[in-house]
Amino acid sequence: MCRIMRLSRTEEKLMDLIWENEKMFLKDLIDSYPDPKPAPSTIATLLKRMQDKGFVGYKLYGNSRQYYPLVDKTGYFSGKVNRMVRNYFGDSAFQFASFFATTGNLTEKELEELKKIIDGEIKKNRQ
Repeated sequence: MCRIMRLSRTEEKLMDLIWENEKMFLKDLIDSYPDPKPAPSTIATLLKRMQDKGFVGYKLYGNSRQYYPLVDKTGYFSGKVNRMVRNYFGDSAFQFASFFATTGNLTEKELEELKKIIDGEIKKNRQ
């Protein structure tokens, strides 16, 4: 269900807090925002939408809900990147990688690190 569902930017920001902390109560989520803090009802509405989409679950402690992720962060963002590659780069990871490498304003150090990753993947594929 959540594989085709997407989060809005606001929902992603809230989900990032949950991913980072693994489990959070509504009060903790609100406290994590800078001032001016969103209204509790706003966060509760976002959490309900995210729950309906299958991204978060909760455990009841009395009248309080402790929210936790149902979707892995890496898997979620991998899906977003794959959709972008499919939609903007003709489903070609090569076209995406070459675009990123040539227009991404990467430093020499970042390019060297990227080269190490690629070399490691080539080595794994040869085995």
